[in-house]
Amino acid sequence: MTSSKTLLITGASSGFGRALAEEVLAAGHRVIGTVRGIEAKRAFEVLNPSRAFGRLFDVTDFEAVDGLIAEVEENVGPVDVLVNNAGYGQEGIMEESPLDALRRQFDVNVFGAVAMTRAVLPYMRRRRRGHILNITSMGGFITMPGIAYYCGSKFALEGISEVLGKEVASFGIAVTAVAPGSFRTDWAGRSMVRTPRSIADYDALFDPIRKAREKKSGSQLGDPVKAARAMLTVIDSDTPPTHLLLGSDALALVRDKLDALAAEIDAWEALTCSTDG
Repeated sequence: MTSSKTLLITGASSGFGRALAEEVLAAGHRVIGTVRGIEAKRAFEVLNPSRAFGRLFDVTDFEAVDGLIAEVEENVGPVDVLVNNAGYGQEGIMEESPLDALRRQFDVNVFGAVAMTRAVLPYMRRRRRGHILNITSMGGFITMPGIAYYCGSKFALEGISEVLGKEVASFGIAVTAVAPGSFRTDWAGRSMVRTPRSIADYDALFDPIRKAREKKSGSQLGDPVKAARAMLTVIDSDTPPTHLLLGSDALALVRDKLDALAAEIDAWEALTCSTDG
C-alpha cells in the first residue's frame, strides 16, 4: 500500500489472517488482530510491539462488537480497512448434519462478519473513506457434496458483500468479497468441524471426498503469503473489484460453473419466459 493504513483483521492468529497481518506489518502499516486466547494475543503482538495490536475477541459475541470497534477507534486510531477473515469449514452430508451445526456455521461466517461491518460503518461513513474485505471462498460460487452448510454461508456472504458495496459506494467505501480456492491453511485440517458419518447410503459418494480432502490438507496449491500480497494490491487500488478470486483452481472451477449455469439458463429459456403475463 502506498500510504500508511490501519487494518483490523478478525481471526488473525493463523491462516490468511496471520499471513495478511505479517505482510501488512512488513509494508509499514498498523494492524489490529482479533484472536481467541491469551497466548495467541502475545504471539500476535510480538510480531511488532509498536504496530501490532491484539484483541481477545470472539466475533459471535455480538453484543460486544460495538464496544470493540469504539475502543479500537479511540485507543489505536481510525480503522481504514476491515478484513472479515474469521471463519471455519463445516463438513458433513446435510441429512447427517444437525441444525445446530448450521446455526454455528452462519454465526461465525456470516453473522460475525455482518456484526463487525455494521459496527465499523458509521466511522467509515463519517470519514467518507474505508474498505471492507470479506473473505469468502470459491465455495461461495461452486458447490460439492459434503459442505452444504459451508457453501451456504459463503454464498450468503458473497451476496451481502455485493449489496453492501452498492449501498456505501457514494460514501467512498469499497467492499470486496475475496474468494480463495485451495490454500495451505488449516481450513481442511484442525480448523474444520466434521460431522460423524451415520447413513450408509452416502458412503460411495462422500467417503472418497472426505478422504481426499484430509490427504490433501497442507499440500494445496495456494500460498497464503501470495494471497496476502494480492489482498494488499486490492486494498491499494483506486478501483478495487467487487469480487476477487484467488488461485488458478478457483478461477477454473468458477468459470466452469458460470458456463454450466449459462447453458442451463439457455436450455430452459422458453419455459422461463412462458410465465410472463
